Amino acid sequence: MASFNTCQPAQMSREEFVAHFADIYEHSSWVAERTYDEGVSDTDNQVEALHQRMAEVLLQADVKEQLALINAHPDLAGRAAVTGELTAASTAEQAGAGIDQCTPEEFEQFTQFNNSYKERFKFPFIMAVKGANRYQILESFEMRLGNDSAAEFAKAIEEINKIALFRLQDM
Repeated sequence: MASFNTCQPAQMSREEFVAHFADIYEHSSWVAERTYDEGVSDTDNQVEALHQRMAEVLLQADVKEQLALINAHPDLAGRAAVTGELTAASTAEQAGAGIDQCTPEEFEQFTQFNNSYKERFKFPFIMAVKGANRYQILESFEMRLGNDSAAEFAKAIEEINKIALFRLQDM
């Protein structure tokens, strides 16, 4: 297991912990708050251990809280990306997948997929894009549009936990 390079979670006060890990889960500091409140130990100085605990907090949350977290995520290549309104982490993740280099036609395809997805499922498409490229993302959009709502809700939670792991590893 990898240790954090920039911090020691077990040595942090609640305020420090929440401030440091608040945006691991997009605009949802409650995940960090609950993780800390359940008790932080030296084991949590390991990235994977802390991620597992945070992921469990999300999995144990009620559906309303989970849905709010899903809805806190921006559209891939959406208006927020174009206008520079994404969090720093989201901006880096989308740029890393080449989304910022889309042609006008690709942006239009992202827009169409985003709109179709939200119309069908009532929440945004979530994908941990690190290690993927824009072509793979568009392909995933197309495939996942055929899923049912329960499968996509579960997939969104799974992808959010992947995103959280990547963000923790980047620390």
